[in-house]
Amino acid sequence: MSLDVNPASEASKHDYEAPPVVRAEHADGSFTRLIEQQTAKVPSHVFLFASLCSMGVSLGLELAGRTQPARFIGSWVSPLLVMGVYNKLVKLLGSR
Repeated sequence: MSLDVNPASEASKHDYEAPPVVRAEHADGSFTRLIEQQTAKVPSHVFLFASLCSMGVSLGLELAGRTQPARFIGSWVSPLLVMGVYNKLVKLLGSR
């Protein structure tokens, strides 16, 4: 008795490479490429540090009883982390 879960797995292995999708409607504009080139210059840890600072300031304001500014600044954390992920992807994959 074989312990192979999928006996067809060996048969399905082949050298297949998906063709790149290059369509005019999916092309990036020059403005997008400019933004990607500029954001790639910013170190990735800047976004992480900014989001941690945002959390700290928000916590400090919340403890001081200033809830409205605390929640406003606390809402910056997610966009900063998303910008950091975008920055990392641009650095790894580059602009296409």
